[in-house]
Amino acid sequence: AIFHQGDIRDLDFLDTVFASENFDACVHFAACSLVPESMEKPFKYFDNNVYGMLCLLETLKKHQTKMIVFSSSAAVYGDKKKMPITEEDIPSPTNPYGESKLIMEKMMKWADMAYGIRYVSLRYFNVAGAASDQSVGEDHRPETHLIPIVLQVPLGIRKNLVIYGNDYDTEDGTCIRDYIHVEDLAKAHLKGLDYLASGNPSDVFNLGSRKGFSNLEIVKTASDVTGREIEYTFGPRRPGDPARLIASNHKAKEILGWIPEKGLDEIIRSAWEFHQKHPHGYEGDN
Repeated sequence: AIFHQGDIRDLDFLDTVFASENFDACVHFAACSLVPESMEKPFKYFDNNVYGMLCLLETLKKHQTKMIVFSSSAAVYGDKKKMPITEEDIPSPTNPYGESKLIMEKMMKWADMAYGIRYVSLRYFNVAGAASDQSVGEDHRPETHLIPIVLQVPLGIRKNLVIYGNDYDTEDGTCIRDYIHVEDLAKAHLKGLDYLASGNPSDVFNLGSRKGFSNLEIVKTASDVTGREIEYTFGPRRPGDPARLIASNHKAKEILGWIPEKGLDEIIRSAWEFHQKHPHGYEGDN
């Protein structure tokens, strides 16, 4: 692969990249994605995510690239009471991050109608785990994803885990989320590209397992996988966090032929194997 580094909001940069090849399709992952940060800095999210999408769509139109697979989010749905969530449920974001993703989806809808740029929007629920050979895994700065943070405790990097909120309307009081393995996620993008290349119309798909796990269940599974006690304390809820997010993946199964193959145990086990080899992320490899 040829790597070009630049800002998605830089039209001149995008023009240079798209002029360098004849691209059939675009897979769009670039965005700010932290819910708590979006509550504190909403303009940052509308600038980078929404304006970035505008620049990208303008470039796709200019260079006649007519297909886009988009990295969307379950955050577009907000705090739903009925589970699992289907694509027919009306989006109602509870944070600027989810709002920005919903706006980006709407922008693609109108770009399709006006310019024929067809899209597949993949609404991720929670994604975790590492490549089977441990070559690629999560390394965020700062780390904000639950499973890598949980694993920092048995690695000795973190003394204990802080779970935000234990007074939600759930079985154990902690948030419930739907997790899929990153390799299953990658396969969904290939399915999305095949779907568009076959001439199908634009559509939106949930990517989830249809199973929900609470934060405390994640801690227990991580303890079982690592064979180590994971100490934790409770902190206050974070603004913008829904109590439950569980996906219906029926539509993705029926139309894309996609099903998640790896369960929570395998997700955490692959992450644990990666983090044991890279306890301080990729920086520690230097």
